[in-house]
Amino acid sequence: MFWILFGIFLASCLAVGATGGLFPPGSWYERLAKPSWTPPNWLFPVAWTTLYLCMSFAGARAAMAPDNVVALALWSLQIALNGLWTPVFFGLHRIKAGLIVLSGLWISVAACLVALWEVDQIAGMLFVPYLTWVTVAWALNFSVWRLNPDQPAESTA
Repeated sequence: MFWILFGIFLASCLAVGATGGLFPPGSWYERLAKPSWTPPNWLFPVAWTTLYLCMSFAGARAAMAPDNVVALALWSLQIALNGLWTPVFFGLHRIKAGLIVLSGLWISVAACLVALWEVDQIAGMLFVPYLTWVTVAWALNFSVWRLNPDQPAESTA
């Protein structure tokens, strides 16, 4: 049963991950000013693959635990917000709106981590790298917003 649940959670993560193919960074992102500490491009797919595996394991563990309703609701909320950021930032080129989505994502991931921890400590620990990565993503999105103040929010060029 665990592996079936893992597969369901992984399918959710992969569906969200597919937004990267639908809304690739492209030349718009390349032209933006970015901080010197911006991770190299190759790191993003490596990090997200690892995180999606951890998130799927955490979700499957939580799904098998008693009293899991809040943890699973928060897991659903965070994956929905995760899937929203890419089309907002890369698709619509809305840097500030992306920051708002990431703020909600950070809150939902932190809340999910706590709820998972209460249901299954291993599941909670599996969300620690995710919260760390979303923190870095928020700082990067914030820095890009600050470094590109003249970037019109409605621009899709």
